[in-house]
Amino acid sequence: MDSRVRTTVAVTAGGRRGASAGTSGGRGEAEPSIESGGARIDYTVHGDGRSSSSVVLLAGFTAPATSWRYQIPSLIQSGHRVIAVDLPGHGTAPAMLPGTTMRTRAGFVHALIEQLDLQGAAMIGGSMGGNTIWSYVDTYGTGRLRAAVVVDQTPRMLNAPEWAYGFYGYDQEKVDTFFADGIPATGHGTPIWKRGMRLVRLLAAMGRVDRTLSPPELALLNDHAKCDWRSTIRATDLPVLFVAGSDSEFWPSAHDAAAAALAPNGAPTVVARAGHARNMERPHSFNRAVAEFLDSAS
Repeated sequence: MDSRVRTTVAVTAGGRRGASAGTSGGRGEAEPSIESGGARIDYTVHGDGRSSSSVVLLAGFTAPATSWRYQIPSLIQSGHRVIAVDLPGHGTAPAMLPGTTMRTRAGFVHALIEQLDLQGAAMIGGSMGGNTIWSYVDTYGTGRLRAAVVVDQTPRMLNAPEWAYGFYGYDQEKVDTFFADGIPATGHGTPIWKRGMRLVRLLAAMGRVDRTLSPPELALLNDHAKCDWRSTIRATDLPVLFVAGSDSEFWPSAHDAAAAALAPNGAPTVVARAGHARNMERPHSFNRAVAEFLDSAS
């Protein structure tokens, strides 16, 4: 996506996917937005607007910004201004446009950062949101960033002899078919009926989410699955925290240490008894790890 794309500011309300109101990470009555390349990006700003420390939150594949509802109060308490983002196909933003790729998503993030004139921002990305950070860094560099947190997302989803930290069952023989109909079950992780309050917190944060994937969403999922961000991680100068869920449904939790070993300034941490949605399932442990990391990266 062209980094010179024109952006315009608008105020919008409403959206395609579910959300909840309130101060604990929900959407406000009127959400500011920008338009970039014919697509609308919604966002909300939380905390002290005078704070010099901004944190940008990027949710996982099609997840709403409300998936960060348990992190926003903690980040505010730590003195950060928080920008929770709904890219196209997420939360209150309109449906994803055909042709959307990981590079397109990087362009959306760039447009938002430029519009808000963020300097020294920290980015926190969950799942695909984590690799969206790498797509942004690969395309636009780290000049406006001070740190990154990648949450339960391996930098390479395709397994290979030299990389055993990809999506369970996804290898070269299935590279064009594995995600053709969506995200397949892996048989890993804690069964739904055993999750208890972990499941309650997850459902409260996610709200009403349309589980049917559109053709543009399926195409993006396949683009995401084929990307390899390891060289970008090796070249980055950012402090990076790689967070894994010990019981992730998608990949071995050791991906955090493997990715951190690639980064010149990387650190791994595993959230115990948490699946892929570790920030929602175990928010206190997750928030503590993130707060300590951001303090150290200041």
